[in-house]
Amino acid sequence: MNHDRYSDDYIAGILRAARAFAFVGASANSSRPSYFAMKYLLGKGYTVHPINPGFAGQQLLGQTVYATLADVPAPVDVIDIFRNSDAALEVTREAIRLKDKLGLKVVWMQLGVKNDVAAEAAEAAGLQVVMNRCPKIEYGRLSGEIAWAGVNSGQISSLRPKLAPLGVQSLSLGKR
Repeated sequence: MNHDRYSDDYIAGILRAARAFAFVGASANSSRPSYFAMKYLLGKGYTVHPINPGFAGQQLLGQTVYATLADVPAPVDVIDIFRNSDAALEVTREAIRLKDKLGLKVVWMQLGVKNDVAAEAAEAAGLQVVMNRCPKIEYGRLSGEIAWAGVNSGQISSLRPKLAPLGVQSLSLGKR
């Protein structure tokens, strides 16, 4: 698969099917991307399990923080990697080892995180892969929510948002 570009249907399909995320590299710092992405996805009804060995056992946005992916209770549909590109390979290898235990379906690497070797390994293990994208941004873009916030997409369209089959006012995936 070409990981330089994803179809809207591919991303929307992942976001519609997912119920639970594990955020590897979650931060308690409210100015960090993992913090506000986690807060946003929790607000959309997803379960989010933060992974950070330095905060293990503590609470982050009301969620228990786990030291490792192996400590997370199943199910986890998507592992979201908030680590650098070099670290993504080892995180992906751990995810592959745990995929059956967790019910894992997707390895997602955050903005700026791209590791082709990790992507190949995940795909060979039967997992979907997204690199250099943020589920918060993709959800907002595909639901039409970003347009509501005054973000100029540069396009004028009468097409309905991909993630709002019940109308853009729902600002949801229509699944919850």
